[in-house]
Parts: sequence; structure tokens; C-alpha cells
Amino acid sequence: MSRRHHPLLALAILSGLNFFNYVDRYVLFAVVPLLQQEFPRSDADYGFLTTAFFLCYMFTAPVVGFLADRYSRKWLMIGGAMVWSVATLMTAITYDFETLLIRHTIVGLGEATFVTIAPSFLADLFSEDKRGRVFGWFYLNIGLGAAAGYMLGGSLGHHFGWRFPFYVAAAPGFLLAIALIFLPEPRRGEKDLLKEAPERSNFWGLFRNGAFWTASLGMAMVTFALGGMSAWMPTFLYRTREIPLAEGNLIFGAITAVTSISGTLIGGWLGDRLLTRSRSAYYLVSAVTLLIGVPAMLIAIYTTGPLMYPAIFVAEFLLFLNTAPLNAAVVNSVGASIRATAIAVNLFTIHLLGDAASPRIIGEISDRSSLQTGFLSAVAAVLLGVAVLFFGMKYAPQLPPHKDEGVTA
Repeated sequence: MSRRHHPLLALAILSGLNFFNYVDRYVLFAVVPLLQQEFPRSDADYGFLTTAFFLCYMFTAPVVGFLADRYSRKWLMIGGAMVWSVATLMTAITYDFETLLIRHTIVGLGEATFVTIAPSFLADLFSEDKRGRVFGWFYLNIGLGAAAGYMLGGSLGHHFGWRFPFYVAAAPGFLLAIALIFLPEPRRGEKDLLKEAPERSNFWGLFRNGAFWTASLGMAMVTFALGGMSAWMPTFLYRTREIPLAEGNLIFGAITAVTSISGTLIGGWLGDRLLTRSRSAYYLVSAVTLLIGVPAMLIAIYTTGPLMYPAIFVAEFLLFLNTAPLNAAVVNSVGASIRATAIAVNLFTIHLLGDAASPRIIGEISDRSSLQTGFLSAVAAVLLGVAVLFFGMKYAPQLPPHKDEGVTA
């Protein structure tokens, strides 16, 4: 295998795993109304499924990050993919809410192992000035996988019962984990342009790293909004807008697929393009697009007419547009020696303050008022993220001059 093609093959395999990572996570959200018929519980209890998932995810990530900065990242990722695929498969034989909770928590353990390590692995294959586009391809699978999960769960769940989609979702993770065995491990820091510095190269220096923390806190607020609205939007369309479950999942899934692909790729390209002119481009792109997206979020929540779906489309597009720039900003803010650990700290932070809390919070507000009111917490989080990212522009590192040769090895 030539060195020229190895990075692109690695990107393809890891992107495929990331796709099915999110399929396995979001297929559950598509069948919540069906689950509530078999296991009657409150919205807050079903919101806690996601909270439990992310609690496991969050506390697994630092351990995995520590190991990944010292041992083979490839084998850790293979193990994680196997764990989440087995847990997804086991959902099909779940017959009470408590077992469902345990199963979904174990999925979090497996996913944390993969998601913590993959960005560090990719960063050692592509230099800083290309990572916006690279992470655009990798992270577009968040929305695309979520969309496929909604469509898979909504369609198959409607026709064959809620268990059947989990059989279908589990198999690809096993196959891609096997493919990952044949990828060589890249040398740490091989593609880095920025030099090591105390705040970039050791764990304690990380806590003085303004570029890392402002990007991470901005991501946390976006994660709060995306996680909460993704968890409850199918139920919102079904219960509040009286749209049939299969139809609502199909439409929302299609919107999520298109916006995740277009938004994430455009955001990565735009961030890299502007990085040649401004060192704070990743932060600026994210802050501006999030601010523009707030009116669309409000229209999506409160309109009942023909503007609802276009508003959902625009809001999701602008939320996804910041995914690649912010992940690139986090990876570029630290050196190779602590990159997996830093990503683990980032994941802990964004999920602790983000989607570990938001489904439960929105569910609690819904139990007392309505899902519309609950979604306002997501709007408030986005506005806070905008302020943090504008502030973070001053901490962005300055890249040395470098010729951009495109997204190749």
C-alpha cells in the first residue's frame, strides 16, 4: 500500500465506522414512541437513557485517551467497535426498561473508545491546514448516521416492530472493525506543522490552553442543542405536530442527511479556506453561523405552517456547519503527545455540559410544560456558545507558512 493512498483509505474506513457508530446510537430515538407503548415511562425517564449513555461515555473517554497516547490506537478502536456492535445486537432481546438502560449504557462504552481515538489517528495522517476538510468528511457521519438511524428505525420499526432495526444496525460495525486490522499505525506527530509548547504538550499545560477550552466550551453548547433536539424531534413531530411516526422520521431523517453532508463539508472547506487569511477562522466561522441559526431554530419550534420544515433544514445546516471547524480547532490546539488525552477531556466536557444533560432537561421541561418550551433551552445554549467562540478567537494558534496541497497524504 503506497503512502499516498494510505491516509485516504484510513479516512474512508474510519468515516464508515463513524457512520455506523451514529446509526446504532440514533436508531433508538426513532422508536421511542413504540418503546413507550411497551415500556410505559415518562419523557424524563426516556431522556435519562441518553444521560446514562453519556455518563458511561464521558467517564470511559479519559481512560481511553490515557491508553491511546501510550499504546496502539488501532486495536483500541477495534475493541470499541466490537463492544458497541454487540450491545446494539443485544437490544433485540430486551424485554424491560431496565435492561434497555443497561444496554444503551454499554453502547456508550464502545463508542467512547472509538470516538476518542479516531481524530488523533487522522491528525497524524494530515497536517493542520487540511484538517477542517478531513474532519468534514469524518464528522459528516454524525448527521448522516443519525439520519440513517431515524429512517431505519422509523421504517423497519413501523413494519416489523421496534426490535428488528437493531438486528440490521449491528452487523456493519463488525465488518469495518475487521477492515481496520489491516491499517498501519501512523507515527505520532508526523504531519504537525506547529511546534510543541508547554500548554500544548503536557496534561497540566492543557488547563492553561485558551484555544482548547474556548473551542471545547463552544462545542459543548452546540452539543447541548443538537443532542437535545435530535433526541426529541421525532417525538415532537409525532406528538405536537401530529405527523405519523414513520413519516416524521423519514422527513426529519432526510433533512438531517442533507444538512449533515452539506453543512459539515462546507464548514470544513470554509474554515480551511479562511485559515490562510486569519488564524481564528475556525472560531469565527462557527460563531457567525451559530448566531445566524438562532432565528431558524425559533421558527422551527413555534411555526405550524409550511415554514416548519425549511426552518428545521436551515437550523440543522447551520449547526452542522460548525462541526468540522471546531473539531479541527481542538485538534490543532494541542501537540501529538497528548492529543488523544486532550480529545478525551474535550469529549468529557462537551457531553457533561451538552447532550448528557439536554435530553433529560428537555424531557423534564416537557413533563411540566411542553416540548416547545423544552427546546428553548437549546436556543439559550447556542447563544452562550456564540459568545464563548467570539471570545476564543484571540487564543487561536498561528500556523507557520505552508503550501496547501489538498487533502492527500
